[in-house]
Amino acid sequence: MKKLPLLLALAASVTAVVFTGAAGAVQGGQFDATNAYSYVAMSVYYDANNVPLWRCTGTMISAKSYVTAGHCTGLDEGSVPKHAELWFTNALKASDVGNYPFDGSPCTGYTGYPCKGDVGGTPVPHPGWTGELTTPNTHDMGVVHLSANAPVTTFAKLPPRGYLDTLANARGQQNVNFTIVGYGVQVEMPKFEVAKGQRFIGVTQLQDLKSNLAGGYEVRMTASNGGGTGGSGTCFGDSGGPIFHTAANGTTYLVADISWGTKYCNGTSAGYRLDSDSARSFLASQGVSLP
Repeated sequence: MKKLPLLLALAASVTAVVFTGAAGAVQGGQFDATNAYSYVAMSVYYDANNVPLWRCTGTMISAKSYVTAGHCTGLDEGSVPKHAELWFTNALKASDVGNYPFDGSPCTGYTGYPCKGDVGGTPVPHPGWTGELTTPNTHDMGVVHLSANAPVTTFAKLPPRGYLDTLANARGQQNVNFTIVGYGVQVEMPKFEVAKGQRFIGVTQLQDLKSNLAGGYEVRMTASNGGGTGGSGTCFGDSGGPIFHTAANGTTYLVADISWGTKYCNGTSAGYRLDSDSARSFLASQGVSLP
């Protein structure tokens, strides 16, 4: 396996949310004004001492099963999360932010974001996740088992085994679109970022599925426009968020979780495929019903 030296996993450190004017979390995306993706949540992870570590995005696939990235649920930057809290709002309000001082202290006794969400649970990374992005099989996926039902009534639909393989051999790949959803950073520059805690939706285009780097385990996407579509990208905090593809029959599938992107959130990004044998075996081991 080869480690990716210049690529950035897209978890975000837990910083104070900045309430500013309109901007795109998913780069080039649109705010989820109609709450169409109510089952896509923002999550914060905590170490064994209840100190908040980082923020991610993820997707409910059943009442108590939340799918996200391996580097959200497992070893990353030398830390291992022991607990997670989820927020299902599509726009975190000032009143949702609690009294935490954002100084690296434990969350014990504090309220609101980033310490207390709508529901909590236990994160479990894919057993192959090592804390490093290695190709072609990064194993960058995980689940959070919730302690109570999520406050939503609809869930994402997982794809059949090998669903994306048909796209790998299709002509006109540059016209294959994916919908991405996330709560990530709007602006990423050296020593500066702006986060708002809002759910944004974007459209990316297929770059490849079967190259030596992708290896059938990743879907690689480009933020470039093509065929009149595309133009969106991923950024910090979008990690673990959904990558959707809509089939010819109109069914929308959760085909991958957002894994990594290039520096300053421009250009290429990738997600870990959920239709691979590796992903499906892990999901089955976690009690997830598969199509």
